[in-house]
Order: sequence, then structure tokens, then C-alpha cells
Amino acid sequence: MKKVKIIITGIFILLLSSGIIAQGGPPPPPGGGHGDPGDNPPAGAALGGGVFVLLGLGAVFGGKKVYDLVKHRKED
Repeated sequence: MKKVKIIITGIFILLLSSGIIAQGGPPPPPGGGHGDPGDNPPAGAALGGGVFVLLGLGAVFGGKKVYDLVKHRKED
């Protein structure tokens, strides 16, 4: 029972601290009118970098699952 109380307290503190950390500062001042040079996004922004990371992690996870399955079959 004591272990459960410690785990629940730890989760509560983690959730409480994450809410405090997630608080942002004041918003930036508003920019000029639409069409200002600073209003346009940068050209050639790399948006697909995260996709390759997720695909790589998925491949590693799948490889580990296959390795464990083959290892388990050899033991039987």
C-alpha cells in the first residue's frame, strides 16, 4: 500500500510540474501589416525530418520484435 501511495504521489507531482513548466511567457508584439518581409515563412523549410526519425525508430522496434521472436522459437 505504501508503494502505491509513493507512485501516485510521484505521478501527481510530475503532472503538476509539467503544467507549471508549460506556461509560456507573454505573447510577442503584433507585427506590421500583411505582406511585410517578416510576415512570410522561410523558403525551403525542412518539414520531413521528423518522418525519417519516426520511420527509423519503427524499423528498430520491428527489428527487435523479429529478433525476440526468432530467439524465442530457437529456445523451444
